[in-house]
Amino acid sequence: MLLTAKYVMPITSPFIEDGAVVVHGDKIVAVGPAAKLKAEYPDEEVRDFGLAAISPGFVDLHTHLRYTALRGLFEDMPYADWKRAVLRCEPFLSHGDWEDSAFLGALEAIASGITTLADITIPGSPVKAIHRSGLRGVVYREVITMRPENVGDAMEEALADIERWKERTADTDRLTYGLAGGPIYSTHPKVYKAIAEHVGSSDMPVAMHLAGSREEADFIRYGSSPFSVHASQGSSFDMEMPPWLPAGVSSVRYVYNWDILDVPNMLVVHAVQVDETDIKILAQQNVAVAHCPRINAKLGMGFAPVNDMLEAGMTIGIGTDSPAAVDTTDMLDEMRVGLMINRAVNAGRHRGMTGEKMLRMGTIDAAKALRMDHLIGSLEPGKKADIIAVDLHNSHQNPTSDPASAVIYTANQDNVMWTMVDGRVLYDNFVHVSGLQRDKIVDTAREIRSRIRHGMNDETLYRQILKRLEEDASDRLKR
Repeated sequence: MLLTAKYVMPITSPFIEDGAVVVHGDKIVAVGPAAKLKAEYPDEEVRDFGLAAISPGFVDLHTHLRYTALRGLFEDMPYADWKRAVLRCEPFLSHGDWEDSAFLGALEAIASGITTLADITIPGSPVKAIHRSGLRGVVYREVITMRPENVGDAMEEALADIERWKERTADTDRLTYGLAGGPIYSTHPKVYKAIAEHVGSSDMPVAMHLAGSREEADFIRYGSSPFSVHASQGSSFDMEMPPWLPAGVSSVRYVYNWDILDVPNMLVVHAVQVDETDIKILAQQNVAVAHCPRINAKLGMGFAPVNDMLEAGMTIGIGTDSPAAVDTTDMLDEMRVGLMINRAVNAGRHRGMTGEKMLRMGTIDAAKALRMDHLIGSLEPGKKADIIAVDLHNSHQNPTSDPASAVIYTANQDNVMWTMVDGRVLYDNFVHVSGLQRDKIVDTAREIRSRIRHGMNDETLYRQILKRLEEDASDRLKR
């Protein structure tokens, strides 16, 4: 197949006007001027996108697919209150609900030009959604427990889940699995030590949410914070101050002391509440960062010092994070918001943050953060055919001499017209062709939101459901 468009953006080399990409099977075999490649490959089927930009698919460095159906439920809340509300609604969703919610997230990712995503989860719903939808993904199984005596069991359960997931997706190489340390306000630090010991010097992916909010930072450093989180024991969604806190240090230095930052393939999500010393530690440990500007702004978490981290030599990619907060899985919106806020907080000193750099952070830099830049993130011969086309007919910059600027500043998910993953077309002319039943999935998501709104307003029903879940958990422990 020979793909042509007004612009081809390889990312790692200058854009090509009137360019083309040749795809054989699941690989890119050639990138260059359309006239030249048509002459070299005269028998190829030609797909011309016209006034559009062909780009590598976006790499969403952090998301939570299973929370897609929860969007619009908890607006205008600070981070700690929002987190508490999300956790409070979880009892109203069944296993099937979580799967349907994750499928909706996968469909929206495809329609917004995302071809690879990294998801932190405990249940396997994102695995099924990524696998069935045709996306590429890295799924991190999160390990959470507040009790040191339960760390071994929690690790065993996580590793057993990963083995099950591998068996269920053995028919493809599109999925990779790793471990995630739980948030530091709800996880015993011995979990981080256990993950580091298990991973050792292997390239197993590891991730964790870290230094995302002022509430977390104060909780660790001072032992004083409005943070209320779920505890695996009890129904109040609050927890007492653990005996090992306050630690008197930053979040980064706290986990650094427990060795998890020593693993070779480490991804930190957020890194908002970090100082110069923290950045030096992260850079020294070759830790990559998933920058999630929309959720950081919407929940009042702050803005990561991206420019300082880049100057320290760190790898930073873009993540859309939880749809329960940002409402859409839209990498173009994420990149644009990230660029605008970066300009605002660095008034008078852009320090090289441009539309082109932000596009790199959503493609090749995010791929590098996942240690997958040899496979994806740019249009180069030999790489996987993860390719998208963005319609520029309605761009306010049309005509343009800078397609990267036109895409970043004026496009959104509604302008993505075509998505291919691993050489398979999943989205064509603004229509899903992956085989998933989009309308049914959307209707289910609406029903889930209605049920949650009703249930959370009925305190008696909520307590009944919570009691049943606690009884189920108690029965599992007895077994």
